[in-house]
Amino acid sequence: MTDPVPDPGSDVALYVHWPYCARICPYCDFNVVRDRGKGEEQAALVEAILADIEAQAALTGPRRLASIFFGGGTPSLMDPTAVAAVIDRARALFPPRGPIEISLEANPTDAEADRFAALADAGVNRLSMGVQALDDAALALLAVAVAGRAFERLSIDLIYARPGQTVEGWSAELTEALDLGFEHVSPYQLTIEPTTAFGRAVARGAWTPPGEDAAAALYETTQAVLEQAGFEAYEVSNHARGVAARSAHNLHVWRGGDYIGVGPGAHGRLTLEGVRTATVARRGIGDYIAGVEAGAPWIERQPQTPVEAAEEQVLLGLRTVEGVPLAVFAALGLTPASAPLADLLADGFLAPVADRLAATPRGRPVLDAVLKVLLA
Repeated sequence: MTDPVPDPGSDVALYVHWPYCARICPYCDFNVVRDRGKGEEQAALVEAILADIEAQAALTGPRRLASIFFGGGTPSLMDPTAVAAVIDRARALFPPRGPIEISLEANPTDAEADRFAALADAGVNRLSMGVQALDDAALALLAVAVAGRAFERLSIDLIYARPGQTVEGWSAELTEALDLGFEHVSPYQLTIEPTTAFGRAVARGAWTPPGEDAAAALYETTQAVLEQAGFEAYEVSNHARGVAARSAHNLHVWRGGDYIGVGPGAHGRLTLEGVRTATVARRGIGDYIAGVEAGAPWIERQPQTPVEAAEEQVLLGLRTVEGVPLAVFAALGLTPASAPLADLLADGFLAPVADRLAATPRGRPVLDAVLKVLLA
């Protein structure tokens, strides 16, 4: 029997966007800036984030804290005292029911024992290391050794379909990463965005991304290597060695739970006065700080219709092995007995799991096409 999927209920997660990076990666299309040591600006940003959390708590009313995720950017560059202040403020405003996952993204170059120990003392218990590529295996090994002494759980992000990458090279790189001892792996296929350095290089013909067949071979290699090593693909781009190693924060979001987004450009989803509401913070650091001070941190605060909320839950939920409740499909006028759901089930792209529908191993590699059919 399949275990029931936890209901996120009224609990709220917190996403904190720290926009500073030591350098900008050539594939990055996120809302980031170079860290140029602007201490006063960063201190003002921390104060704005704290004030933003308080303001959103006043809007949501009493809630329980589900998880905290520090993303970016490179939040491991944050002053650990600032990380502690954010955690403490969130816990005070949204008292958790018990121990919660508190994740923070880091780069191997930030692997200083004192810094990692201070972040752990601040309350971080899960480190997500953005190694991206094991160009310097010795550096990665050192970083993991330092992080393993400080944090309870370790995750690694890796990008494949990079320039000149082969199936054999990727298989060896992935195996090497697993040998470092991570219990969670997030492998992402490189996406070329036109505004990035990689996008400009492709536009001028400096290199060509892998074709569809090559990308598919790299995807299949990823699944095979991770499965053989005991990792379950519990989401399209997330693999865990056991249920306890899964990302609690991401699962809360994928299950349709509310989450507060703070920091420049951060997205959120909140139930306000009974209506699911999408929020987007001002992108510029100065604009965000000024917006919080003026009581207007968002550039978007858009109530979602029931159909929009259901479509979003299908988009997120079908990425996971848990799938999506039949009731959500029903809200879109979709039933397993009629097209297009009936056709997708008959063709083996979707399958029933208790009172839900989930993408199958056949459906997951072509999930974008499945979703296009469902949500046309």
